[in-house]
Amino acid sequence: MAPYPDRLSAGSPYPLGATWDGLGTNFAVFSAHAERIELCLFDPSGKRQLHTFDLPERTDEVWHGYLPNARAGLLYGYRAYGPYDPQNGHRFNQYKLLLDPYARRIAGDLRWSDALFGYRVNSPRADLSFDRRDSAPGMYKAVVTDESFNWADDRPPNIPWSDTVIYEVHLRGLSMLREDLRPNERGTFAALAEPDFIAHLRRLGVTAVELLPIHAFVQDRNLVQKGLSNYWGYNTIGFFAIEPRYLSEGAANEMRVAVRRLHAAGIEVLLDVVYNHTAEGSEAGPTLSFRGLDNASYYRLVPDNPRRCINDTGTGNTLNLSNARVLQMVMDSLRYWVTQFHVDGFRFDLGVTLGREAHGFDPGAGFFDALRQDPVLSRVKLISEPWDIGPGGYQLGQHPPGFAEWNDRCRDTVRRFWRGDPGQRSDLAARIAGSSDLFDRRSRRPWSSVNFIAAHDGFTLADIVSYEQRHNEANGENNNDGHGENYSCNWGTEGATGDPAILETRRRVARAMLTTVFLSHGTPMLLGGDEFGRTQRGNNNAYCQDNEISWLDWRLAESPEGKALTAFVARLIALRRRYGVLRSRNFLHGKDEPAPGVRDIDWFDAKGEILSEQAWNSGEERVLAVRRAAAEDDGTIPILTLLLNPTADAVRFRLPGPRLPTRILLDSAAPDALERDIDGDEVEVSARSAVLTVGIHKAV
Repeated sequence: MAPYPDRLSAGSPYPLGATWDGLGTNFAVFSAHAERIELCLFDPSGKRQLHTFDLPERTDEVWHGYLPNARAGLLYGYRAYGPYDPQNGHRFNQYKLLLDPYARRIAGDLRWSDALFGYRVNSPRADLSFDRRDSAPGMYKAVVTDESFNWADDRPPNIPWSDTVIYEVHLRGLSMLREDLRPNERGTFAALAEPDFIAHLRRLGVTAVELLPIHAFVQDRNLVQKGLSNYWGYNTIGFFAIEPRYLSEGAANEMRVAVRRLHAAGIEVLLDVVYNHTAEGSEAGPTLSFRGLDNASYYRLVPDNPRRCINDTGTGNTLNLSNARVLQMVMDSLRYWVTQFHVDGFRFDLGVTLGREAHGFDPGAGFFDALRQDPVLSRVKLISEPWDIGPGGYQLGQHPPGFAEWNDRCRDTVRRFWRGDPGQRSDLAARIAGSSDLFDRRSRRPWSSVNFIAAHDGFTLADIVSYEQRHNEANGENNNDGHGENYSCNWGTEGATGDPAILETRRRVARAMLTTVFLSHGTPMLLGGDEFGRTQRGNNNAYCQDNEISWLDWRLAESPEGKALTAFVARLIALRRRYGVLRSRNFLHGKDEPAPGVRDIDWFDAKGEILSEQAWNSGEERVLAVRRAAAEDDGTIPILTLLLNPTADAVRFRLPGPRLPTRILLDSAAPDALERDIDGDEVEVSARSAVLTVGIHKAV
C-alpha cells in the first residue's frame, strides 16, 4: 500500500462518515462546538494507533478531510478538542477515542474500565471532574467499508398493508438452539437466510419478519458485572452498523443475502430501530461517540441545567431530533438501510420520543414531517411504539397518517376478555373493528392498528395461560422488574403441569386469543415461537437473558402439540387471506348494507339479536357475536360471523338472519375439524372458544 501523505486534503463535507472511492477515503463528521477534530488510524488489530491527522476543513459545522490511499478495511476513530464545561452542556475530552456516528462497521469489543468516562469516576466532583486516561485500548474502532453488492433482480415484495402479517423475532434467539446449523452460523443472518426457516414462514403464511434491533449496541456495564448481558439490544451505539455478533463471517453482505432470499420468498424484512437514545446513558455515562463529539447538539439537555440530560426514555438520555444535523443522521441511517440493504420498513422504539418538540409530543414534529415527505422512506412500512415515559407519553392513535402503531389496548383487552373479566365486551368489539375509536381520523386505515397478544416485551403466549405472576428472579433485581399486571391466568396451577385438564384449558384459551387477533381488522403480529408454544418460564422481562430462557426451542415445533398449534395459526392466516372482509381496507361502521338486511358490520348476543345500549353496558354479559360482510371481486358477498364464548360453559348461538346456507370455517375448540355445513340456524360454541361461520349471498 502506498504511504499516507503528511496531512489530509480538504475533501468534502458530504456525505458524512467515511466514504471510500477506490483511491482514498473522505472523512466527514458533524460537531457544532468542537475546536478541532483529529482522525486516528489503527493497525488491523485495533490495538496500536498508527497515525493521527487533523481534519483540515470545517464547512457548515461539518469537519472533513480526504486521505489518499486509505482503503476499505482501515480502522479509525476520532478525538474531539473543545471546552470541558458540563455546566453549559459541553463534554469534550481529547483523551477519549470516539466512534464515528456514521460508522458502517465496528471492529473490536468494548472493554469496560473507568478510562471510558470523560470524568474521574470516583472524584468528589463527579462528572465536573476531568479524566486524562486514553480510552482507545478499550474502545471500538470504526471500519472503512466497501458497500458494493450484486442485488441482481431483487425487488421488494411490496405487500399491501391490508395483507400484511408480521412475525416478530430476535435474530440471535431465532437460531441459537438450531443444532442442524453450524455453530458459527447460529444466531446470525446466515441462519435467517436458511431454507428451512424460510419454508416455516411460508407454511405459516406470514408476510414480514420484524427483527429486534440489529444495530451495533453496547453491553451495559452493570449487566456485565452481574454476569448477564443486554440481549434485546435496545442500547445502540452505531446507527449504520450491524451488531458484529450477528454476522457469522463478519461481512455485512450476509445480511444482504438474507434479505434477498426472504424477498425471493415474498417475505418483507422490517427492522426494530432505536433512535430515541444511545448507549452513552445519562450525564454520568461513558464518552464513546456522540457525547464527546458534541454533547450539547446530540442530546436534549435540561434547559435551565444543561449539565443534565432530559430522560424521556428511561435510559438516561434522549437524542435531540430538534437539531437539524441529528435529524439528518437519523434520516440518513434509515435511507441507508433501505437503499443499501433493501429493508422494507421500520418499527420505531419509543416512537413518542421521536415526535417530541420543546412543548411535548407533536404529530407534526420535524421527524414525522421529514419521514412523510421523503421520497424513499415514505414508501416503506413505518410502525411506531406509541409511548415513552416522558410527560404525556401515551399517544396511542395520535400519530400522523402513514404510520401504524403497536396497539397495547388490543393486547390487554383480548387477554382480559378470554380470562373472563367482566365489562370487556364493548372494548373488545372496538378492537375487532380495527380500533376505529382510536385510528379512524385523518384518512387513516384499519391497518394502522398493529394487533398482538404477545411481543418480545412481556409474557409469551404460552406463559400468558400458564403464569399469573412474573418470574424474573434470573434478572437479578429481586423480581421487581417487568410488568406487574399481565392480565394472565394459569388456569389452576402456576407454571408447568402435567394435569391434562389444565393443559387442555390453556391450549383452548391460547387458540381463542389467536383467533381473535387474526380475525380482527388491523395488522396482526405474531411473536416468534408462539406458534409452537414457546415459553420463557414466566419471565416477562427477558432483556438480559441471552440463553435458553429467551432462545426459541425448535424441538417444541416438532412435538405433536407444537405441530398442531402451528397448523392452527396457518389456518387462521389462510382464512384471513381468503376473505377480504377479515382484512378490510376501510373502517366499517354498520352504515352500509352490502346484502339485503345485512350491514357491513353488526354485533349480536347469543340469541341473534342486535345488542342494545343496555346490553353493551352490562358488565356481566360476556358472549359476543360479530357479523361482517363485503363484496368480493367475483360478485359474491361472503357473510362471516365470529362467535366468541369466554365463559366456562358451552353456549348455543342463534345466527342472525337472513337465513343462508352456512358453513363452519373454524372452531377453536376443535382445531383439526374440517369445514362443514350446518343444519338450522344454531351453533354450539364450546367453553372458552371461538367459531367462525360463513354464508354466501350471491348478488343478482
